[in-house]
Amino acid sequence: MPLVKTQSAIEAAALLEQHPAAVIASVLGELNPAFTQDILAALPRGLVDGVMHEVAPQTATQWQRNQTYAEGSIGRMMEPALAVFPPDMTVAQAVAELRALVKIAFITYGYVTNADGHLLGVITMRDLLFSEDDSRLDALMLRDAFALSPELALADAMKLVLDRHYPVYPVRDAQGILLGLVRGQAMFQERAFDITAQAGSMVGVEKEERLATRLSQSFKFRHPWLQLNLLTAFAAGAVVGIFEGTIEKLVVLAAFLPVLAGQSGNTGCQALAVTLRGLTLGELKPGAERALVMKEALLGLYNGASTGLVAGLGMFTYATIQGSPHALMLAFVVWLALVGACVVSGVCGAMIPLTLKRFGADPATASSIFLTTATDVVSMGLLLGLATLIVR
Repeated sequence: MPLVKTQSAIEAAALLEQHPAAVIASVLGELNPAFTQDILAALPRGLVDGVMHEVAPQTATQWQRNQTYAEGSIGRMMEPALAVFPPDMTVAQAVAELRALVKIAFITYGYVTNADGHLLGVITMRDLLFSEDDSRLDALMLRDAFALSPELALADAMKLVLDRHYPVYPVRDAQGILLGLVRGQAMFQERAFDITAQAGSMVGVEKEERLATRLSQSFKFRHPWLQLNLLTAFAAGAVVGIFEGTIEKLVVLAAFLPVLAGQSGNTGCQALAVTLRGLTLGELKPGAERALVMKEALLGLYNGASTGLVAGLGMFTYATIQGSPHALMLAFVVWLALVGACVVSGVCGAMIPLTLKRFGADPATASSIFLTTATDVVSMGLLLGLATLIVR
């Protein structure tokens, strides 16, 4: 899979290019491993070779290995596992090696592997501290240790570690060979960025855009989505145009079009927010989608019926003041339309991210644009359509 060069990584690479390879290597060593990979992909090939010569051999090997994995996977975030010991090593020998390692790296756990590199267990610093010097590591290690797969997507990995909270997780392949480790802090940092980007993704703001992004680049990121939003807005305008005759006869309806659009839009956004949160945190289990949609439909029904009473009363009062002979029927139309619009909006708020995920897209991508179109069309269509049928 080709490496994706994000805009922020390209900008960082452009700044780093002005410095010697040794300085670049030092900076990259302090960054999140996933971001390091994006920057390496954006640097000139010759400069990357120079950077690789400036880092420790284990780090260079790890960076090269990470480049073979897809963006957003655990494999892209791996660090080299330095504290790796054979099972027959004693505590005294392991401690002696650790004394040298802690001077150059932050060591949290030790890892026990056989001659082929298969992960056999994990050694904690507490066990080393309180064990006899001549004790073998295979007698102390924690067997069947939890480990992550390098191909695992970060979002899926976060669901697995949500109730574990380990500072470091070993990463092994399908054969059980230890490939590296990934720090919980790095995972949460990367995931936190994705979560903060969700709000922007919902309205078409790309994850790569920052406050410091150039004006031209921000325009390029945002404009296509605004054009899409304009096209979808035409759909709502077309609905109003279809019922132009009804509006001419019952001008009072025009005052309540934004009321229904706003109320149903808020109902849909509530359902959308809860659904995205459930997808992000892994709370939505397979097979639970139908129950979620039904719940949001019922919430839309209850909320629409309650708020519809207030809106209907408002329509009755307004129509009476305007001298309309259809004040009571118009109040009923508003109530019924708001109930239907809130039900549909709740269903759409849940279905849109689920549908995007089903087709392999980011559930948050422009979901608000699609939701706004659906709620506007349904709310306006119901109000004007019911008025046309009921009020003669």
